[in-house]
Amino acid sequence: MPAADSNLHPPRPFPASRRRVTRLFGAVPLLLAVGWAAGNPTATSADAVSLEVARAEHEAGRAVLIDIREPDEHATGVAAGARLLPMRELGRRLHEIPTDPAKPVLLICNTQNRSSATLRALRERGYGHVRYVNGGMSEWARRGWPMVKPATRAGG
Repeated sequence: MPAADSNLHPPRPFPASRRRVTRLFGAVPLLLAVGWAAGNPTATSADAVSLEVARAEHEAGRAVLIDIREPDEHATGVAAGARLLPMRELGRRLHEIPTDPAKPVLLICNTQNRSSATLRALRERGYGHVRYVNGGMSEWARRGWPMVKPATRAGG
């Protein structure tokens, strides 16, 4: 199943993710960072955290899990206690990402394509304590791990 392996990169790296990140921030400096990320698509092993580690750290309260999927994806279920911050809203809600380097931030999306692209853009803005979850919520669900329906967010 090499064609479906999410660790293999297509000839043009993350075209859909790049468009989403571009829409999400809309600021020239961040667009430059996204351009850099698209030219350097390979994330290092230090950028990723396994699903098992992410779950353990989140459930123990040692890390903040931020689900960057869109609301229609959240509706299918989320990890209990995860912060819901859709990727397209990050530009106006950037202040909601914790800045304390002592508290790691773990980005999770459906597979890790959007979260790894978002990570690289956030790194360019100084968020050195952010990592992405390898496997994403699709793998979380496939394993049958607990998921809850998201709470509705007041005001949007």
